[in-house]
Amino acid sequence: MPYRPTRPHSASQPPRHGIARVISKLGVCSRSQAEQAVREGRVSVDGRVVRNPEQRADPQRQRIQLDGKAIAQTQRVYIALNKPRGIVVSANDERGRDTVYDLLRDSGLPWLGPVGRLDRASEGLLLLTNDSMWAAGLTEPRHHIDKIYHVQIDTLPTPELMARLTEGVVDQGEHLAARQVQLLRSGEKHAWLEFTLDEGRNRHIRRMLEAHRVGVLRLIRVAIGSLALGELPKGRWRQLDPSEVAALSVPGRR
Repeated sequence: MPYRPTRPHSASQPPRHGIARVISKLGVCSRSQAEQAVREGRVSVDGRVVRNPEQRADPQRQRIQLDGKAIAQTQRVYIALNKPRGIVVSANDERGRDTVYDLLRDSGLPWLGPVGRLDRASEGLLLLTNDSMWAAGLTEPRHHIDKIYHVQIDTLPTPELMARLTEGVVDQGEHLAARQVQLLRSGEKHAWLEFTLDEGRNRHIRRMLEAHRVGVLRLIRVAIGSLALGELPKGRWRQLDPSEVAALSVPGRR
């Protein structure tokens, strides 16, 4: 049911969020898409067009419309996708490369945003949702949700390297470390390691290994918290069941 105005705000209860953030939190589109729609004059609040994405609004008390249609809370959707290598985690790519949204084309799903990122060369488990609060709980560094990666490197690891990866390095002013690193298997020249991170910075594992002059041949995220990639085929997605969503929910963020 669309949200309708009830009574004006009191001085003690002003709206908390800008209109673009409100639209995004309702699961209609991304925040950047909402900001663009506002600037284009496609959004109105209580019948009046707004062009400032930071103008405060309250969907519980005000009637918000996009392209002349009242905005309602969309159904919350949570999916797991097995991202292939070479796919960009972005809605649009300026270089015309394939994105994760190409994998969702004709799926019938509402707008979904990625929960965190995987760089173009990385593979594996990627979550997408239109529940911004749930996503924020998973990506907030202080919550220390474990993420597990299987990484093929171009050398055979020494005990000293394994120790240094958990001790960490400083790169571009950031301390980068793994909570745990284990050897999965090794061959004559290459090896597979399992990394457990409880925070995720941009190209975290790659930068750690580069600092020790170790190259990455493949990097696959295989688990986020209690959710494992499992047998999900590459390039395919599935909806999470309620128990999986609840298991990944941070207390106080639902």
